[in-house]
Amino acid sequence: MSVIYILIPLAIIIVAIAIAAFTWAVKSDQFNDLDRQGYNILFDDDIKSSDSKASTDATKQTEKKEESGD
Repeated sequence: MSVIYILIPLAIIIVAIAIAAFTWAVKSDQFNDLDRQGYNILFDDDIKSSDSKASTDATKQTEKKEESGD
């Protein structure tokens, strides 16, 4: 019976932490774009890899310009 005096406050603390985490997630806009992840499986990986390659190329060009400017 004495165990219940520990378990009830512990359960209340865990529920309070879960509510606080959920409130933080809602306030920090974690649930704004729920559809994007579902649509990601419909697109080819080629599009993603070409986008990342383009951004990598742009980064390399920027680094070269900075090096030549010094």
